[in-house]
Amino acid sequence: MSKSARISIGLVATAAFIGGLLIASGFNLTPFGYAQQSSTASRPPASTVQSLTETSNAFVSIAQHLTPAVVSIQTRQDARRTAPQRRGQVPPGMEEFFDQLDPNRRQQPAEGAGSGFIVTADGYIMTNNHVVADADRVTVALQDRRVFSAKVIGRDPLTDVAVIKIEATGLPAVTLGNDMNTRVGEWVLAIGNPLALDFTVTAGIVSALNRGGGSLRQLYGGNPSAIVDYIQTDAAINPGNSGGPLVNARGEVIGINSAIASPTGTYAGYGFAIPITLAKDVMDDLVKNGRVERAILGVLINDVTPEDAQSAGLKEIRGVLVNGFNPSDGSPAERAGIQAGDVIVSVAGRDVDRVSTLQRFVRSLEPGQTVPVVAMRFGTRKTFQVKLGEAKAEEQVASAEPNDGRPERSETFDKIGISVAALTAEQARRAEISNDQRGVVITDVSSNGPSYQRLFPGLVVVEVLHPERRRVTTVAELESLLSRVRTGQVVTLLVYN
Repeated sequence: MSKSARISIGLVATAAFIGGLLIASGFNLTPFGYAQQSSTASRPPASTVQSLTETSNAFVSIAQHLTPAVVSIQTRQDARRTAPQRRGQVPPGMEEFFDQLDPNRRQQPAEGAGSGFIVTADGYIMTNNHVVADADRVTVALQDRRVFSAKVIGRDPLTDVAVIKIEATGLPAVTLGNDMNTRVGEWVLAIGNPLALDFTVTAGIVSALNRGGGSLRQLYGGNPSAIVDYIQTDAAINPGNSGGPLVNARGEVIGINSAIASPTGTYAGYGFAIPITLAKDVMDDLVKNGRVERAILGVLINDVTPEDAQSAGLKEIRGVLVNGFNPSDGSPAERAGIQAGDVIVSVAGRDVDRVSTLQRFVRSLEPGQTVPVVAMRFGTRKTFQVKLGEAKAEEQVASAEPNDGRPERSETFDKIGISVAALTAEQARRAEISNDQRGVVITDVSSNGPSYQRLFPGLVVVEVLHPERRRVTTVAELESLLSRVRTGQVVTLLVYN
């Protein structure tokens, strides 16, 4: 079944402005200059010195206490043999020589490095999935120079969390905190093994919370089931830091350092950590079951836009927009009565403000559990009792087929800035759209219109949800519906990809 999406387009004008920069010298402001000479050296107030000293001592104490529980991880992937290339007769005894000349016969062993931290005294270690994925051998080194062979207990690609174990007792372990209490501006330390510099400690602050989407989601291959909800920090993080702890000023681990945003591949001021409460839930499942038991609603969702909030009747821009359903999971939400176009604002009594919040709430629930889900449907508040399903194993995504079907003559609708054409039989087959769901295919999107970067060529419009709910099977039907839309109204379309 193809994925569907609901797109809201506001027919509103947008204004832009350019702010000017003020030149200090033009306003008689004091220019930069050399420090004035003085016969009396000024000293900072004693209270300031004491405060800075206390902060410094706190950092020292945290580093001394936590670093012994941080580990350096080395991975090795053995050489892989590939299918031999065809060649002429090889003299007897020369096969190994020709294998060395043929790079396609044997790939070289691959090695990697990362960080982790000990969670229990008997050797359970938390790290990133991408640190140990595909590794044939995992080696762990402690700060006291002891080295252990580690076993991978389990991995979860959808959260980038992995658990490994070494056979030892009496190990130093970290204290896990509650990232839900973390505030922007808090001091944090990052501990790890960046650029082969083992057990490095860096400091910074929490720069932002709930970072997700965009390039961060691409770390998971764009998988819509991935939980992308990062803590952002300016503590220096570099390659090799992955899997190490992000620690608050109380010495508690609040995140797993996992990614950076950088044009060079090294530190540029933007690091990202997986929230520890999410990681701990995943770890508990991996240790107990060897896999993650993931509850699902069976919905395809997006963050709410201003236009979505307006059409849903929300006073604030919050909640998640239901674009469609995932039939392969049985769609518990659809069975409960939720419809495409609804905006979910609460699950199990907890407010939902964005996609990552909903994903983490559902992640904390159990498959088979029945929970109330509150949604807004074009100004009406509705409550549904949803029995959560269980996520199935990841299925391989089929490759896209070439575009053989040619659309008929396009019609342009300037109000929403798109051109559409009748759907061909081949396009309907590829989109898995039944005869009673026939729509119109978008052939072009104007860069100056309200649909820009919200709709794309190739999407199939099957229904107008707002301001008037009607099925769309022909270009003429869409034209008739849009002719009654006034400037300033929000148009909500149901489209298939």
